[in-house]
Amino acid sequence: MAGVANPAAWRSVREAALPQAPSESEGAMFSILGTRAFLLYRVDETEYRRRQAVGAERMDSIPALECLLHLPVGIPVPLGSLLDRASIRDLPRGSVEWDTDLVTRRAVRPLAVDLAVVRAAGGGAGLERAGRFAPFCRRAVLLDEVPRARLDEILAEAAFYGIGVLVNEPEGIKIALEPETYRPQRHTAAAWHFVEELYGRLV
Repeated sequence: MAGVANPAAWRSVREAALPQAPSESEGAMFSILGTRAFLLYRVDETEYRRRQAVGAERMDSIPALECLLHLPVGIPVPLGSLLDRASIRDLPRGSVEWDTDLVTRRAVRPLAVDLAVVRAAGGGAGLERAGRFAPFCRRAVLLDEVPRARLDEILAEAAFYGIGVLVNEPEGIKIALEPETYRPQRHTAAAWHFVEELYGRLV
């Protein structure tokens, strides 16, 4: 389940992390990918309203998302030109529009994830859990009570993997290392499925 990040520590995380994300990003806690994470995300309001208007079904099937990725958005395609016509006909309601023998993809990703932050007492386990989000968004780890002697070692390892580091200090949460910019090599069904899972918990 998603939860609004009310605890003071996570409010501080959001304030510290916002320079790494658009100002309109919202924050919530999720249990996902085998860990608890604070995610900064933006809902695509146009896609949200479209899905509501057409009564769209959940789009949480990776084969269906793979099929959709092979269709251009908003451009009618003759059904006869497609190899896997059966899969196209089985797509979730609201993902495409039909006009006799033409099919037009309407569904797009319903939200964007700007940053995932996991919390950990030390470096190793936290970096591993933050690294699970590498295919989907920027990521960072919030460290509690890190010995100063180990911080440089943790920062070096985090920098190697492109993971940002936030440190919980007495005066507040500080950014010790900015996360690497997220640059996906290609759009994948797995990445789309990730945001559909989050969207399903939010709406």
